[in-house]
Amino acid sequence: MTKEVHILGSGCAKCQKLAQHTEAAAKTMGLDYRIEKVTDLKQVMGYGVMMTPALVVDGQVKIVGKMPSVDEIKKLLE
Repeated sequence: MTKEVHILGSGCAKCQKLAQHTEAAAKTMGLDYRIEKVTDLKQVMGYGVMMTPALVVDGQVKIVGKMPSVDEIKKLLE
């Protein structure tokens, strides 16, 4: 089953780093995944997120306003 992952944010450096870390975590786990970057403020707020970057996995907000490590992201993707 494909993991649906969304990176919420403006496209800032932290958002880009979160996307890189998430991709690295998914690849090392051998996951079937799809990452989408969501930069539209209305869509971001639709998740109830007020701080970015944020990580959403299969529709559930997992991290808000933090930069988790690759290892932390692996736990969130399980």
